Amino acid sequence: MAVGARRSSLIAAFLAIYLIWGSTYLGIRFAIETIPPFLLSATRFSLAGLILLIAANARGVAAMTLPQFRTAAIVGALLMLANSLVGVAEKRIPSGVTALLVAMTPLFMVMLEWARPGGRRPTLLVAIGLLIGLVGVVALVGPASFGGGERLDLIGAATVAFGCLAWSAGSIYSRHAPRPASALMTTAIQMLVGGMFVGLLSVVRGELSGFHVSAVSARSFTAWVYLLVFGSLIAFSAFVYLLRVSTPARVATYAYVNPVVAVILGWFLAGETISFRMLVAAAIIIAGVALITAAEGRVAAVPEPKRRPRGLDDAIPAHSGDFPVAGSA
Repeated sequence: MAVGARRSSLIAAFLAIYLIWGSTYLGIRFAIETIPPFLLSATRFSLAGLILLIAANARGVAAMTLPQFRTAAIVGALLMLANSLVGVAEKRIPSGVTALLVAMTPLFMVMLEWARPGGRRPTLLVAIGLLIGLVGVVALVGPASFGGGERLDLIGAATVAFGCLAWSAGSIYSRHAPRPASALMTTAIQMLVGGMFVGLLSVVRGELSGFHVSAVSARSFTAWVYLLVFGSLIAFSAFVYLLRVSTPARVATYAYVNPVVAVILGWFLAGETISFRMLVAAAIIIAGVALITAAEGRVAAVPEPKRRPRGLDDAIPAHSGDFPVAGSA
C-alpha cells in the first residue's frame, strides 16, 4: 500500500472510532424512543453477529472448539447485557452523561483485575488514576450544590455503573479463558450469542408485550440501522485494522474522545444540557482514564517472564458501539 493511501486509511479509521462510536450514545437515545432497549440490542447484535459469522466462514476461518465457544458465549452475554443497560439508563439520563459514566469502565477493569485470584495489583500511577476517576464520578453524580445544575438521576447512573461492571467482568474473563486467534470469529460469536441472550431477557422483561413493529418511528428505525451498520460493523472493522497497523496506546485514545463527541452531539442534536458540573466531571474522568491507560502501557512495555506480554491489545477490546466488545483484539 502506498504511503499516501495508508495514511488516508489510518485517518479514516481513527475518525470512525472517534466519531462513530461517540455518536452511538445519541443513536441509542433515538432508537429507544419506540424500540425497547433490550430488544434493540438483541436485534442489532444478533444480526451483526450473523453477518460477521458469514464473513468469517467466507474467509475460511477455522471453527471454534467447545471451550472457545463457551468463552465467547459467556463474554458475549456479559457484554451485550452491558450494551442493553446503556439503553435502559438513557431512559432516565442524557446520552452525554451516559457516555461520561461509561468512560469510567477502565476503573472497574483495574479493580476486577486486582480482585481476581492471581490478579495484578495496580501500580501507584494506576491507583492515582483510579482516585482521580472516582472524584470525577462523584462530581458528576453528587448533590446539586456541586457545580450547579440538577442532581443526576441515581438509578440511571447506577444502571450504567452495573453495565460497566458487566462489561469489565466479561473483558477480564476473556483475557484468561480459551479463545480462537481470529478476532472476526470471536466477535461474531460474542455478538450472536450475546444478542440471543439479551433477546431472552427482553422477553422476560415483557418488552414484547404491546410492542408492534408498526409503532417504530422513522427516527428510531434510522437510528437502529445506523447502530447496526456504522456502530457494529464499519467502526468495528476500522478498530481491528488499527490494532494491526497502529500502536495500542494511540488506539486507546478513543476512550477520551468518545465522551466528548457524545456530549457535543447530545447538546447539538437532542437539546441536552451541558452544565459546568458536566464539564468539570468530564475533564476529571478523562484525566483519570488517561493516566490509567498511560500507566498500563508502561507496564505492558516490559514482557512478563514465561508469559505472553499483556499489552493494551488485551486491555482494549474490539468495539461494537457504545461499549467495546472484549476478547477479540
